[in-house]
Amino acid sequence: MKASLLYRIAAILLVLFAAGHTFAFRQSDPQWGVDALLGAIRSRHFVVQGFDRTYWDFFLAAGFSVGAFYLFAAILAWQLSRLPAGTLALMRGTAWAFALCFAVITIVSATYLFVVPIAFATLVTLCLIAAAWLSAKENPPLQ
Repeated sequence: MKASLLYRIAAILLVLFAAGHTFAFRQSDPQWGVDALLGAIRSRHFVVQGFDRTYWDFFLAAGFSVGAFYLFAAILAWQLSRLPAGTLALMRGTAWAFALCFAVITIVSATYLFVVPIAFATLVTLCLIAAAWLSAKENPPLQ
């Protein structure tokens, strides 16, 4: 398997991850018994640096920021898949940093979340690690 294919698989997974996160992170199940809590974090207002905000606003900002990051990561993975071998060889540090970032996201997901984000984060991490590894083998260092 080639690094370019693995980066494209990661990009597709990341687009799905971004869409799922962006449209689903605000949902809750009544069986969780959090309706009163959600009502409280939506209704309690306070002023932060001159802006009227709630904890729900902070929650939304964090959730949408993560969705935006996943979409950016999808674009980055797709761009890495299209690079010529010599350019990709020069970007080894970026490729490994990208893989490490998603390894951390996998650990955070496994620690605090549930099966869907754990599965997506794990698959993306595996693709990025394999792509970084293969790109090093496919593209010897430039002299």
